[in-house]
Amino acid sequence: MKLLDRYIIRKFLGTFFFSMGLIILIVVVFDISEKIDDFIGKEAPLKAIIFDYYFNFIPFFLNLFSPLFTFIAVIFFTSQMATRTEIVAILSSGISYTRLLYPYLLSATVIAVLSLYLNNFVIPHATKKQIEFEDTYIRNQFHNQDRNIHKQVSPGNYIYMERYSTDENTGYKFSIEKFSKGKLYYKLMSETIKWDSVKSNWTIKNYYIRYINGMDEFVKKGEIIDTTFAFTPKEFGRKDNTVGTMDYYELNDYIESEKLKGSDNIESYEIEKYRRSAFPFATFVLTLIGVSIASRKIRGGIGMHIGLGIFISFTFIMFMQVSTTFAASGLVSPLVAVWIPNVLFGFLSWYLLNKAQK
Repeated sequence: MKLLDRYIIRKFLGTFFFSMGLIILIVVVFDISEKIDDFIGKEAPLKAIIFDYYFNFIPFFLNLFSPLFTFIAVIFFTSQMATRTEIVAILSSGISYTRLLYPYLLSATVIAVLSLYLNNFVIPHATKKQIEFEDTYIRNQFHNQDRNIHKQVSPGNYIYMERYSTDENTGYKFSIEKFSKGKLYYKLMSETIKWDSVKSNWTIKNYYIRYINGMDEFVKKGEIIDTTFAFTPKEFGRKDNTVGTMDYYELNDYIESEKLKGSDNIESYEIEKYRRSAFPFATFVLTLIGVSIASRKIRGGIGMHIGLGIFISFTFIMFMQVSTTFAASGLVSPLVAVWIPNVLFGFLSWYLLNKAQK
C-alpha cells in the first residue's frame, strides 16, 4: 500500500465515521427528547435506557445511513482534492484513473463488509433487545385483534380460531384438521385452547374429536385434555418487525416455515432477506458514482458536488423503495426487485466513470 492509498483511505474512512458519529448524536438527542416522558412515566432505569435501548438502537441507524454517508464522504473529500488540484497532480504523475480507484474500493469494501455483518448478525439481536425494552417502558400492552385465524402449522395440519387473547394466552372456537393424501382423517373441535406455561403444552376444554377412516367414523368427546401442537403463543403475539429480529440462519428457517404454512407475507420476508445483501453492495455503486462526479473540478466547487451527490443518493433510496413495493405486490420477484436499483445505478456509475476527467 502506497502513501497515496493510505492518504485516500484515511480521508474516506475518517470522513465517513466522523459524519456518521454526528448524525447518530443528532438522532439520539431527538429520540431522547421525544421519549423522555415515557422514560420518566414508566420509571425506566438509566442503565436499561443506555445499554438495552440506545446501545441496540445505534447499530440500526449506523447501517441505515451508511450508503448515504458513504456517498457524502466520497463527494466531500474528493471535491476538496479536486479543488486543490490534487487529482490533477496525481493523474499527471503517471497514476492511472483506474489505479486511483483502488483505495476507494478498498475503503468501500471495509464499509460493505461491516454493513453485511451488522445486517445479518448484529442488528437482528440488537433489535430484539430494543423491542423488549419498548414493550416494557414505551409501548402499550399488545392485544391480538385478528379474527377467524387460519394457519397451516405443519404439512397437512390446519388450525382455525375465531379469536386469540394474548392477555390470557387462550384461543376461542378452536379446531384442527389433519389430512393425509388430501383426505381428512382427524378433526378436533373445542370451545377453548389455553397455553400452560408451566407444562409448555396446550389445555383443551370441552373437546369433540372425529376419527375418519373412509366411510367409517369414530367420535370422542371430553371435558379436558393436555396436548402439544406445532405452534406456540408467540405466533399470535406482536408481529412488529418480527423478521427484523432474526439473524441470517433464523430468517431462512422462518421463510421455509412460513411457506409451509401458506403465509401471505412470503414476499415481504424474502425482500428483507435479499435487502440485507443488496444494501451493503450499494456502497460500491455509490462510491464509484461519487468519485466520478467529484474528481472533476467544476464551477461551484464542493457545494455543487454535495448538492448533486445528495440528489443522486436520495434518488437511489427512493428507487429502492419503489422497486420493493412492486415485489410486495407480487409484480416482480423479491430478488429482482431488491437488486434492480443496484444494477441500474451500476450502469450509471460505469457511464460516469467513462466520462470522468482522466
